[in-house]
Amino acid sequence: MKHFAPRAMAFAIASAFVFNAANAAPAPARAENAYLSEADAMARSSRVSNVDYVLDFTLTGKENFAGTTTVSFDLKDTDSALTIDLDKATVKSVSINGKQVPARYNNWFVTLAPEHLSKGRNSVTISYERAHSTNGEGLHRMVDPVDNRVYTYSHFEPAAAHQMFAVFDQPDLKATYTVTVNAPSDWHVITTTRESNVADASGGKRWTFPKTKKLSPYNFSLHAGPYQVWEDKSGKYPMRLFARQSVAKQVTPSDWFRYTKAGLAFFDNYYGIPYQFEKYDQLLVPDFLYGAMENAAAITFAEAGFLYKAEMTPAQKMRLAEVIMHEMAHQWFGDLVTMKWWNGLWLNESFASFMATLATAEATEFKDAWQAFYQEDKQGAYTMDQKVSTHPIEVPVPSSANAFDNIDAITYSKGASTLKQLRHMLGEETFRKGVHNYLVKYSWQNATLDDFIKSLGDAAGRDLSTWSKDWLYQAGVNTITANYTCSNGKINSFSLAQTAASPALPTLREQRVQVGAFKRENGRLVLAKNVPVTYSGAKTEVAGMVGSACPDLVYPNYQDWGFVKVNLDKRSFETARTTLAGVEDPLLRAMLWQALWDGVRDAKLPLNEFIDVALANAPKEKDYTLLGDVLGKVSASKYYLDAMALQDGPQRAYANKTGKALEDMAWQGVVASRGDDAFQRRWFGTYMSLASSPEALARLAGMLEGKGTEGLNISQDQRWAIINRLNRFNVAGAAGLVEAEQARDKSDTGQGAALAATVVRPDPKLKSEWLGTVQDLKTKLPFSRIRTAMGAMYPVEQRQLAEQTASERLAKLPAIDKAAGPVFMRSYAGTMIPTGCTSQSVQRLQRAADSMKELSAGTRRALLDTLQEDQRCVAIKKALTAPKS
Repeated sequence: MKHFAPRAMAFAIASAFVFNAANAAPAPARAENAYLSEADAMARSSRVSNVDYVLDFTLTGKENFAGTTTVSFDLKDTDSALTIDLDKATVKSVSINGKQVPARYNNWFVTLAPEHLSKGRNSVTISYERAHSTNGEGLHRMVDPVDNRVYTYSHFEPAAAHQMFAVFDQPDLKATYTVTVNAPSDWHVITTTRESNVADASGGKRWTFPKTKKLSPYNFSLHAGPYQVWEDKSGKYPMRLFARQSVAKQVTPSDWFRYTKAGLAFFDNYYGIPYQFEKYDQLLVPDFLYGAMENAAAITFAEAGFLYKAEMTPAQKMRLAEVIMHEMAHQWFGDLVTMKWWNGLWLNESFASFMATLATAEATEFKDAWQAFYQEDKQGAYTMDQKVSTHPIEVPVPSSANAFDNIDAITYSKGASTLKQLRHMLGEETFRKGVHNYLVKYSWQNATLDDFIKSLGDAAGRDLSTWSKDWLYQAGVNTITANYTCSNGKINSFSLAQTAASPALPTLREQRVQVGAFKRENGRLVLAKNVPVTYSGAKTEVAGMVGSACPDLVYPNYQDWGFVKVNLDKRSFETARTTLAGVEDPLLRAMLWQALWDGVRDAKLPLNEFIDVALANAPKEKDYTLLGDVLGKVSASKYYLDAMALQDGPQRAYANKTGKALEDMAWQGVVASRGDDAFQRRWFGTYMSLASSPEALARLAGMLEGKGTEGLNISQDQRWAIINRLNRFNVAGAAGLVEAEQARDKSDTGQGAALAATVVRPDPKLKSEWLGTVQDLKTKLPFSRIRTAMGAMYPVEQRQLAEQTASERLAKLPAIDKAAGPVFMRSYAGTMIPTGCTSQSVQRLQRAADSMKELSAGTRRALLDTLQEDQRCVAIKKALTAPKS
């Protein structure tokens, strides 16, 4: 699962909620709302234990499904009512310990009266009907537009199992699950265990599954439909892969099985504990909200992220391998040992992100996985940690409504980076031993952050409490600078200066890094000295550097051990600007590119000077992974130019000339890389993202007809990207291309691409209509389509169109936030809050931030982040040294 947002603070220990049954007063009644508070969850788990579910479902493919939950559990007392979660169902009957009782149901949970319960073992049976979900949670249903086949799959994280069955929907009430399912005859049914029997039944087949091991509700899953299935039994564990029939040709099972088998062998060895489930199933599913989900032994993956209508590029294959490894890491760290409450979600995701990169680098062909981690994941964490809305890694989560407030680059990538530097500090084998001991001690149980840190500390023989406090409970990224003096060609003093993120975030941290010093030799940068050092406080002397040759460049986080922003000294900064092509190490090159880009974002290096460096150096980049990062920065540079909407004569001329130069550079990359499919497709993707001149748009239109393709085999996905670009700039005849392409591509992804290409047109009437649809929370359109429309509504160059509804959109934000749920608002707040890269736009956002104090936590953070980014754009614009009138 994945990405962007912000937060803050330390956490109340769960034991504060544990009750002494002999002395405690009855628990207060649970709040009447859709979410479960931490206090209510801890109160419930202090009373309930030894939970077992027997689940029976009837699936027909129609909009509703039926189910019966029988839950058996031990109850410590009958002093007060007990609730069991069930969302928006029609409850048919409730029986407790064999006796039918009236259903006390409020659309969110069933209340079990104390007089019907027994101290000790209880059995509750609830029969119900419910509509399938269409927003990617609960038991999601999708009708394939190609062949009208119906597919269903479940998604329960963070707390959506109760959208499918009656359940104690909290992670610390682990349970077993015994499942039976009636389904149409041509369907497969997949869950945690492999079916023990499939028999003919009325209307189809009845699938029976044996009891699972103990799992938290969000780790259990059920998926059903006429999926295509591939099997591989060549490894230690049988593997299956599932996908919709209409997209089966886009799947390359050999890649999936190769990476899966390699990962299982790696993790068995690393953890020192064999994989605990008897089979390994993976499903590609439509309309998925996230990247993937670690359901025990039945992992789901978003089709949109892993299906392509052309052969996968190396970057796409690396992404596939990394996500397979991420979800696989969770089978131990998350499924075998599970967090107690949702504040532990960061550790779950951070650890999986760290382990996924480690496994990808060591068990697949992608040996530069850590470089990719630095370029993509870590930079996202640095960006997030510098926002006004940053938050500590460990934060309180008052209710299940807030569980995903903190799902962002701090949760995933800063946490993973923190674990990476802790591994360097403790030693690789010590770290591995601590992880092994933790998994052994807490197998099939729930554990806390303190439990994990203690396991690592015990393995290392040291107290990690100060480390934990500084790194996990305090927000912000520190900056380090190398300060040194030279005399007679030698360093005579050298220290590292550490500064805090801001006066509001004053923490200075301890970590271990490498200080690399480099000399120019024949146009190349050569490593002259490398000194590992553990630094802390404001200043750390580095005696190991004294006496070595005076360097041309110092990089104080060489090879990326630490999580810290590097501020290059003046001499090193100038060397980086002028010697990029002479840096042989691609990771160091990536770091120097990032130092320059940080200069742009901090308004210290004028954007036009960075663009000059990019025009001179990007065409020389021969490292495939780094080229993707460099070209991403090129596209971001063009974004800022477009956002600035430079109006005076010389500046407008500069923007037009520069835009054309970037287009030409990208096209030259396409031409120069002919014969190397991976590089050529990478350059072509950038060319499509930059194309805005009449010449470039005409070239793209011609490529749809097979003209001037330079050897590129234009795939269906690329055809849609071209059509989107032509509609975005309202090229003559572009609207007709959408209709014609839809006739060629009737797939679900084709429908989505056609929608995006329609909404992106600069048509005021169309924008108004679609804005109304997006803001209509009762629309019948699937949420996946609404999200697509949001993303296509206001591209950066359509600033004047966006401005027409900007004030209205901002004014409606509180009402929409109040009426819509967090799933909707994560997409809406990320795309529909207006920006303008002007002082007026900044002021408008500031007024909204000052007045809209009652927004939900996630939406308010999105508003503050948008304000900060608009301020950043204005600062970058002011720093521009391009010609002025």
